[in-house]
Parts: sequence; structure tokens; C-alpha cells
Amino acid sequence: MLRRFRDNVKRFRGLIQEAGFEIRPGDHPIIPIMLGEAKLAREMADMLLRYLCDRFQLSRCSKGQARIRIQISADHSKVELARAAMAFTKVAEQLKILAS
Repeated sequence: MLRRFRDNVKRFRGLIQEAGFEIRPGDHPIIPIMLGEAKLAREMADMLLRYLCDRFQLSRCSKGQARIRIQISADHSKVELARAAMAFTKVAEQLKILAS
């Protein structure tokens, strides 16, 4: 179970970085996806609910450091991780926050 947990964290971090998102380095299961502005983070979280059936944790942080935090577990399947990364990418494209 621990191996699957670590693999899932590594897999999702890789998928989200490949998509072009900035994340904080590390191997922690709580992954902060850096967005900068709080308004953008709220808007993205609201839009993500169309694709993912979960809630998103928005952190209070310094101005210009807004992020969405997502938590990975051993219970997530490879398909779920890929689906989540695709949802983040799709919403980011709609918001025009990733380079094409």
C-alpha cells in the first residue's frame, strides 16, 4: 500500500508538471498547484467541480501566492489521477493560464 501511495504521488506530480503547472517541489501527498491570484484560484476550483466530484481546498496565503491544494492517496487509481490532471489542464486552457 505504501508503494502505491508513493507511486500515486509521484505520478500525479509528474502529470501536473508535464501539463505546465507550477507546483512546490517535494514528495508530499498534498500538492499545491500555484496559481498566483486568489480570484483565479477560486474561479478554477469552481470550474473544476464540473469535471471532478470533490471539493478543493484553497489556502490562505500571501498576495500573489494563491494555490489549489490537492491531496493524493493510495486509493486513487491511475485513471483517476489522469482524469484529475486532464481536468486541471482543460480548465487552465479555458482560463488561458497555460502556454499552448
